[in-house]
Amino acid sequence: MIRLGVPSKGRLMEQTFQWFAERSVRLSRAGSDREYAGRVDGAEGVSLVLLSAGEIPRELAAGRIELGVTGTDLIREKLAGWRDVVTEIAPMGFGHADLILAVPECWTDCAGLDDFASICRDFRAAHGFRLRIATKYHRLVRAWLSAHEVADYQLVDSQGATEGTVANQTAEAIADITSSGATLHANNLKILSGEPILRSQATLFASCGAPPYEIARFAALIGVQAESQRP
Repeated sequence: MIRLGVPSKGRLMEQTFQWFAERSVRLSRAGSDREYAGRVDGAEGVSLVLLSAGEIPRELAAGRIELGVTGTDLIREKLAGWRDVVTEIAPMGFGHADLILAVPECWTDCAGLDDFASICRDFRAAHGFRLRIATKYHRLVRAWLSAHEVADYQLVDSQGATEGTVANQTAEAIADITSSGATLHANNLKILSGEPILRSQATLFASCGAPPYEIARFAALIGVQAESQRP
């Protein structure tokens, strides 16, 4: 039996159900919206597990589910060495969002990452502490800034309302997921120019510990090719 973990509520769950339905696999919740059991029709030997999107990377890594739908941002943030833990089966074409670095709109002399690096260097001398970046994506942000040789900053953990941390004076900049940028603009923040830290979307992943034949069989059923089979 292959266990398929999908987001348990909201737009992401609805789009996941629709994506599979378009491939002749019907997912449904068993009972009320408060229940986390489900069923799968059209794919023999597959059971449905409803989880939060944030739990799915952990469950894939632990081998408690063989397949899971979640954002690429969550996989890469939560799983160190993620390529050794999960295999990407198929990008799903929805749930698009960018992980970006944003600063106050009033920083007129800060347009791109080079400007930001210069500000970080000067900030500590001027204020006596490192420039603070609020984020819940510590692994991704730290690796990206290191790759671009940005130093003299500190990451401040934020698990909610990250856009408000600058106004609340608990951070000077933020790194967060955004789809349209509207919330950032509403909080007087601007995205630095250039490529984002990561472009994310909902993706179907398989645990590397899952039976390869079963994963290949399910992938073929929904019309995609498992990575292990690709030329």
